[in-house]
Amino acid sequence: MATMKCEIITPNGSIFSGDISSVTVPGSEGEFGVLPEHAGLVSLLANGVIEIEKSDKSKELVAINWGHIKVDEGKVTILADGAVAISGSGTEIASALGEAKELINSMSDSDVAIATATAKLESAAKGNF
Repeated sequence: MATMKCEIITPNGSIFSGDISSVTVPGSEGEFGVLPEHAGLVSLLANGVIEIEKSDKSKELVAINWGHIKVDEGKVTILADGAVAISGSGTEIASALGEAKELINSMSDSDVAIATATAKLESAAKGNF
């Protein structure tokens, strides 16, 4: 299976770096996915949840408040102003989910964006991602 490199970087450092098989991001004009060998692009990202599918088929979520994405054939680079990775187990996930919801609520002026991101985060809390 084809993979690509992915990096998610904030002013505080790297949130994620690794090989992935796909990533879905909250674009400013709507959610979109990126697969290996995707055409190059640069786009503005809205607040929401980034869904990462790693090369081993496991999934990871990262909540962002806004940012930019740059896609090349073999690499995706996301620069986010603020981000919270949803990973770990038990209390770590609960804490990260709380931080992620605060981040999304602090930046959004759209009830739909908040509802969509919150639904993804709550699904993750139930282990459905």
